[in-house]
Amino acid sequence: MRRGNFQQGTVDYAAVGASQAADLMMYPPERSVPAEAAWKLGSGAERFASSSESLLAWTPLRGAGLTLADVRPAAGPAYAGVSFDADGAPIAPSRLETEQRFDADGTPYVAAGTSLRLAGRLGGMRVDARLRVISVFEEPRRVGFVLGTIGDSVVSGEESFVVEWHDTDEVWFRVRAFDRPVAALYRALPPLVKRRRQQLFRGYLRAMSPMYATPS
Repeated sequence: MRRGNFQQGTVDYAAVGASQAADLMMYPPERSVPAEAAWKLGSGAERFASSSESLLAWTPLRGAGLTLADVRPAAGPAYAGVSFDADGAPIAPSRLETEQRFDADGTPYVAAGTSLRLAGRLGGMRVDARLRVISVFEEPRRVGFVLGTIGDSVVSGEESFVVEWHDTDEVWFRVRAFDRPVAALYRALPPLVKRRRQQLFRGYLRAMSPMYATPS
C-alpha cells in the first residue's frame, strides 16, 4: 500500500481533502457546488491494473482533450501524512518513499506535491488553471489522487479521481469535486459552475472508459 500527501505550499481553498468526504454532496464547503459521477470500466484484476496505470498517467485529463504543461514534481521526498479512506475518514500516517515514474513522452506520473498548468476547452467552457496534487493513494483495490487549485482558474476547489475494484469484481472509475466560483461571470451566473463541471466529468469518464478508448 502506498500513500502520499503534500502539505508544503498553498492551495487557494481551505477545505483540503473534502472531495473525499462521505457527506460531500449534502454538506459541501461554503459557497461551493459539489458534484460526483461514476462509470463502470469492466471487471477483473487486469482491468483494475490497466485502469489504475492510466489514471496515474493523467489519462482522465489528457484524454478529455486538456493540455498539461509545466508539470513539476515536488522537490525532495513528499511528506506522507494523514490521508483518507473510501468513506472520507482520516487514516493513520504512513511514509511514502518511491521512485518517480514517467510516461512514454517523459511526463512525470501523478505524485503527491506535483504542480502543473492545465489548459483547454470542453463544451465551450474554458479550462485554465494552476493545480497541485494534494494526495495519492495506491491500495490493493483502490487507486487515486486528489487535485486542488492553486490559482488562475475561473473556480476554486478540488477533484478526486479514483479507480475501485469492488468485491463484485467490477471496476469503477469515480470522480468527485467541489467548485467555488471565482471569475465574475461565474459568480454572476452560478449555473455555469455546474455546467462546466458536467463538461469536465463527461470528458474524464469518456477518457477512462474502454468503450470510447477502443476503436470500433
